[in-house]
Amino acid sequence: MARVFDPVSLRLFVAVCEEGNIARAAEREAIVPSAISKRLGALEDDVGVTLLARARGGLAPTPAGEALLRQSREVLLLMERMHAELREFGAGVQVNLRVLVSLSVISESLPDDISAFLAAHPQVHINLEEQTSAEITRAVRDGTADFGVCWNASDLAGLETRDYRTDRVWLVAHPRHALAGRESLAFRDTLDYESIGVLPGSIMETMLRRLTAAEGKLRVPRIVVSTFDAACRAVAANLGIAILPGEVAAPLVSTLGLRMLPLTDAWAQRRFVVVMRSSAALSATARELVDYLCAQARQREDRGG
Repeated sequence: MARVFDPVSLRLFVAVCEEGNIARAAEREAIVPSAISKRLGALEDDVGVTLLARARGGLAPTPAGEALLRQSREVLLLMERMHAELREFGAGVQVNLRVLVSLSVISESLPDDISAFLAAHPQVHINLEEQTSAEITRAVRDGTADFGVCWNASDLAGLETRDYRTDRVWLVAHPRHALAGRESLAFRDTLDYESIGVLPGSIMETMLRRLTAAEGKLRVPRIVVSTFDAACRAVAANLGIAILPGEVAAPLVSTLGLRMLPLTDAWAQRRFVVVMRSSAALSATARELVDYLCAQARQREDRGG
């Protein structure tokens, strides 16, 4: 009969892999080193393969150990979720969720939807944080965020996704700019003009650099900013043109008297998705929140908003 893995042993195995040292793992887990060694030996006996090997600077998982490390993290995460979900049934217990979103998403309608959800669920606390798409997918994979919302141009390998909503990016220009009189244009038409970079390290900036390189040119923004508001103000100062989400840019463009020009490139129409390790691993409250956000997004798109 196959033996059942002991979650304590799995937790200690993860600690040794992360610390690279039994003594440090023992200190972290408040247990004597000999007890860890005994449990690791029992694990290796159970599976019949070597899980840890001496490496430069300490211990490192073997290929079999890497597989067990990945599975152990998933099992321990699921157990944490199980305990958290059961605790939600206790009266007065607050549910804490960590949700990561990209700048485009947090600048549009998601905060309003989060606020409406919280009004109906006063026992829930949501930590809503803005991150780049790469940081979002990394945190979701690591299990340090319940779920995230980002552009589907991100690396989503191994993650479960749900469609959230679409948006379109536009060119924003000063009314006296040489391109301001155009009705529409392709990205390649903008390459000979000074540009404003937005959120360095973002998927959008990475894509624009790659598209520029494909045209045999180098993208060197005249100025780089971290918010859409700052980008529009830089355009208003005639420092360059900027590529921005239309829904976010429109009010700023109107206030500052700028021009918005549609880009004809296919990638200018973006699809945002909710990303998670697994919907089954989400708590009941997190699943309810995901369902609510996706439903609200569908309703807006059905209304054309």
